[in-house]
Amino acid sequence: MQSWDEWKATRKAALLAEDGWLNLTDRVEIGAGPQTVGRAPGNDLVLSVGPDHLGVLTLADGQAQFATPDRRVQVFAPAPGGFAQLRVPPLLLEIHPVDGVAALRVRDLTAPRGVDLHYFPPNPAWVIRARWSALGTPETTTIGQRGGADMQVNLTHLARFSLDGQEIELAPTHWKAGQPMFVFRDATSGRETYGAARFLMGEEMTETEITLDFNRAFTPPCAFTPFAICPLPPRQNILPFAVRAGEIWP
Repeated sequence: MQSWDEWKATRKAALLAEDGWLNLTDRVEIGAGPQTVGRAPGNDLVLSVGPDHLGVLTLADGQAQFATPDRRVQVFAPAPGGFAQLRVPPLLLEIHPVDGVAALRVRDLTAPRGVDLHYFPPNPAWVIRARWSALGTPETTTIGQRGGADMQVNLTHLARFSLDGQEIELAPTHWKAGQPMFVFRDATSGRETYGAARFLMGEEMTETEITLDFNRAFTPPCAFTPFAICPLPPRQNILPFAVRAGEIWP
């Protein structure tokens, strides 16, 4: 596992990256058939940045391709984050499907990127070795999304631990690169930390235990851009106490 300082540096680098969250300028749902893309009002997909006529986007048979005005055709390719991307200078284009509806996300590669992250002082008391167990029968529940419609998620595991005499059960609603992701809210939310929720990745899993290091709780993308869609916590992940660990409201 990375040290806390290494983790913070990795976290900041991801936000500052070309496909991070600090240069996202547009998210536009993609209609049927070839779609003209550009800044001019007459385009099918009107952007806030870039040239008046960037090109033509076509989705067909699960593949996205883009033709520039000089008729050069390029194909979107999967990126490490899982979404298909294509560089069309000065922009980075990304196909972002939600609930079966595809959208074009746009990042301005020329935009300045900077962020100043703040954290509670690291506290070893918030590094919790929790009990980790699979549910006998996976459960389907509905959660809200900041910037999007409600969605259904499958709950397959629980992380259980005791804190100040309270029994806590946290459910991961998403998995990222094989790691369970917990979306939680606590008494600092909206005061010292981002109001909607924070995210926490489970680490050092075995079949029966998992580490929850709340010092590595981080702010979701929707705190940095209005063009992100972020899950909200299920009911059991809304904690009645303050978790003064991890990232503070940016």
